[in-house]
Amino acid sequence: MKHNFGAGPGILPHEVLKQASQAVVDFNGSGLSILEISHRSADFEAVLAEAVKLVKELLEVPEGYSVLFLQGGASTQFAMVPYNLLPDGGKAAYLESGVWANKAIKEAKYFGTPEIVATSKESNFTYIPKDYTVPADAAYFHITSNNTIYGTQLHEFKPSPVPMIADMSSDIFSRKFNVADFGLIYAGAQKNMGPAGVTLIIVKDEILGKIDRKIPSMFNYQTLIGGGSMYNTPPVFAIYVSMLTMNWLKAKGGVAAIEEENNAKAAMLYREIDRNPLFKGVAATEDRSKMNVCFVVNNPDHEKPFLKLCDDKGIVGVKGHRSVGGFRASIYNALPSTSIHVLIDAMQEFAEKNK
Repeated sequence: MKHNFGAGPGILPHEVLKQASQAVVDFNGSGLSILEISHRSADFEAVLAEAVKLVKELLEVPEGYSVLFLQGGASTQFAMVPYNLLPDGGKAAYLESGVWANKAIKEAKYFGTPEIVATSKESNFTYIPKDYTVPADAAYFHITSNNTIYGTQLHEFKPSPVPMIADMSSDIFSRKFNVADFGLIYAGAQKNMGPAGVTLIIVKDEILGKIDRKIPSMFNYQTLIGGGSMYNTPPVFAIYVSMLTMNWLKAKGGVAAIEEENNAKAAMLYREIDRNPLFKGVAATEDRSKMNVCFVVNNPDHEKPFLKLCDDKGIVGVKGHRSVGGFRASIYNALPSTSIHVLIDAMQEFAEKNK
């Protein structure tokens, strides 16, 4: 058995994989694969409608918001957000808490002036900046809710005087939050929602259509909303698997139930990191991510032997991001607590052998 701690594409529920594999051969008894049915068919329209419904139900999306399933990943949204919301030469506020926030800032420069209200770059993004003021004349305020590379997470969302935009790619559906606090939320599916290839957008309708810029159809949120996520051929399979995953989450008790599980898994693993003399965490304690647990060995010579031990025990995906090294255990929704126990046992065994 493999224990998948990979940062993304991340682990999916086994039940979902079984259902999806069957649909690849024969979808709904149609004699056709989910990979070859028409996106205009009644079968797929039902899938898309169910996926939108589940997003609204699980996240308690209020009236006045539209839900989109798009392609291009969160990286395309780095540009689409300012394309649609930032007037030419206008100002937008950004919280710089990691590489992905930095990439979003870079894209905003093509349309206006991104103002970095706070950054933790000087510490290699090991904490979340907290002492900042969002300028009231900004078009919007952009945050990254969870930082996969550095293992930090915003545990609360401060009120913003302007529409708050959030990249929630790595912690969407992992915890409860108030959608009404945000103007727009975007998230690549490949951590907690489904496979790579589809991006979820939740946008407050009233913030759109307020700039004079001409926007090409495929980059215009209003056009895509009007097309019901089908202005062009959508990523059918990725949306279908996302729908299955959201149904799995609903059956478990929804976001509140999975948040309780995620809190317990994270607490268990951080407790071992803090207790074990061979390892130490890298993120500020108060900003530790519940999704991506980053840690290092005190003795660099122990890194390769520990990775070898993990490999022997079927633990995969724990090598840290190439830019920071060390280890990263991504503990997304579908990762069972039994896998956490296997990793902890490996850490304890390694410590015992290297006293």
